[in-house]
Amino acid sequence: MKKDKRPDWKHYFMDITNLVSTRSTCLRRGVGAIIVENKHILATGYNGVPRGITHCEQTGCLREKLNVPSGQRAELCRGLHAEQNAIIQAATHGVKIEGADLYCTHQPCVICSKMIINAGIKKVYIAHPYPDELAQEMLSEAGITVEVINTKDV
Repeated sequence: MKKDKRPDWKHYFMDITNLVSTRSTCLRRGVGAIIVENKHILATGYNGVPRGITHCEQTGCLREKLNVPSGQRAELCRGLHAEQNAIIQAATHGVKIEGADLYCTHQPCVICSKMIINAGIKKVYIAHPYPDELAQEMLSEAGITVEVINTKDV
């Protein structure tokens, strides 16, 4: 009998999340997110500028120009985060995401964490932790579990 080499569901969805991140237009870090419920993908998102706006490849990255460290002064960025774009995609298409899980290549920042909480997401899976203690505290207080998926196991 042949051994089943298919990835488990968590690794399967994290692999798809990594693929989604390849669409990112961010010059600093490509991030992908997907929202999943009952083993079905409801929405996807990657970080980048809003529709119809010139990509940072042409305008340059203001945060880079100002030497802003990662995790600081997010308001200076022209782009949206992957989690924000996934939530917006669901809303745009009228897809209910309350009770769903979110897979993201990186741990959500505090702004995205607040959106995740209010959207009713129940669990977050990440591949890469991020040192945003307030985000971690808020997700925990809201009862949202964050689980790290080791993508090297695939």
